[in-house]
Formats: sequence, structure tokens, C-alpha cells
Amino acid sequence: MTTTTTKEPAQGAPVAPSGRGGISQSVNDSLIVARRNLIRMMRIPEIVIFGLIQPIMFVVLFSYVFGGSISVPGQGLSAEGYREFLMAGIFAQTVTFATAGAGAGIAEDMHKGLIDRFRSLPMSRGAVLTGRTLADAVQTALTLVVLAVVAVLVGWRAHEGFPKMLAGFGLLLLLGYAFTWIGALIGLTVRTPEAATSGGLIWLFPLTFVSVAFVPSENMPNFLATIAQWNPFSATVQAARELFGNLPPGYVAPDAWPMQNPVLASVLYSLLIIVVFRTLAVRKYRRAAA
Repeated sequence: MTTTTTKEPAQGAPVAPSGRGGISQSVNDSLIVARRNLIRMMRIPEIVIFGLIQPIMFVVLFSYVFGGSISVPGQGLSAEGYREFLMAGIFAQTVTFATAGAGAGIAEDMHKGLIDRFRSLPMSRGAVLTGRTLADAVQTALTLVVLAVVAVLVGWRAHEGFPKMLAGFGLLLLLGYAFTWIGALIGLTVRTPEAATSGGLIWLFPLTFVSVAFVPSENMPNFLATIAQWNPFSATVQAARELFGNLPPGYVAPDAWPMQNPVLASVLYSLLIIVVFRTLAVRKYRRAAA
């Protein structure tokens, strides 16, 4: 007769409960975490207010300070033409800068031990990060609404109808959501919220400025123009301009594939970023929880 023995954990040793499986349970856990983060944002309105100030400043400064100084193909040195050209870039920069906030928020939760409390619960391992990124996406959507109102006040218009305008903002939100997963990975990697903020911004500046967001790639040296045209950020900016009807009259897109097919390129780039960085972030979270 054989005897089966069960190895008991050492006395006093913590036992981490296994997360509940199933897609529906994972979705439910993610929504609960997202709700918790949204309630926190509402109780600390400074988070939303300060998040709105910077993009509004960019709109005003770029529109009125640089508006008559940058040449747009087909329109020359036109403040009105540059304002139409600019806004898709400002929208895209705003959604990607949410990366720093996502990373800092997760790093702060790690620093305060909140993530450790979540680990002790029988919940999906990826739900903590998914819930956080969903809450950040809601905040980003609110920021875009306010920013669009400000853009209309300074003279920006969407000329292709309401459905295409919604599609343009949808692509912008998809890019922002993709980038929050990069922020999540940074937040899990660094030790302090301050480091997460710095780490979330330092690479965003070259990414956003070496692009077609603020100046046409035709005005750049050849090697920079090639980088800008294949930049994932540029694809979404170009797609938004196309859907908003903000491309200059007679505009001819560069030969680069993302510039010729910006809507498709924007979707593919964003989905690829989500798949890669969500996988890396969840793996990092699970290793830290082991």
C-alpha cells in the first residue's frame, strides 16, 4: 500500500493564494481595479487638473508663438494652416505623455505596498495592471475632450464629418492605451515614483519631436525624415490628420508605407505595442509576486 503525503508549508510562511482563472473573471477583476483607480482620481482632482494644464499650454504656445513661423506644404507660412496641421500632433503627444503618469502611479503603489496587498488576493494576476491602464485611458479620454474644446476655440476644425472625427480620436486613444503599458513596465522596474516619471518622459521627447507631429518631414534632413516617417507616433498623427481632414490641400504623402497607409499602420503599431509590453509587464509582475 502506498501512502500519499502532502507537504505542508512551514509554520509562519506566507502562502500566496492562486489567482482565479477564466477570461470573464479576469475582466471582472480588471474592472474592479479600474473602478478603484477612477474613484481615487475623483478624490484627488489635482491629478486631472494638472494633467490638463500642460496640453492646453502646448496648444496656445504652438498656435500663437510658432504659428506663423513654420512652413506647411501647400500653405506656406500660414498661422491658420499650421494650426490645422498642428492639432493632431498635440492630441497624440497628450495621450502618449500619459505614459509617465501610468508608470508613476504603479511605482507609487509598489512603494506603498498596495501591489503586495493585491498579490495576496485570489484575483487574476494581470488584472491589477489592466485595471490601472483602463483607468488611465478614461482619464486620457477626458483630457482629449477638454483639449478638443480648447482647439476649437483657437480655430481648429474637423472637416470630414462626425464619424471620421470619432475614428480619429479612437486611434489616438488606442495609441495612448498602448503607451500606458510601456509606462506600466517602467513603473514595475524602477524603485521610486520620481524615477518612473523621469523614465516615462525621457524617451518620449525624442519620439514625439522626431516625427511629423509639429513639422513636416519634408523640412527635415533625409536621415531624420526617414526615422520620422516610420515612427509609430507619426503614423497615428498622420492617420488623425487624414480622418480630421487637416491635411493641406494638394498634400502628397511621403513614399514611406506608414505615411501612405497611416490608419492601418496606426492600428498595427498600437496593437503590436500592447501585445509586446503587456506581456512583458505581466511577466514582470508575476516574477515579483513569486
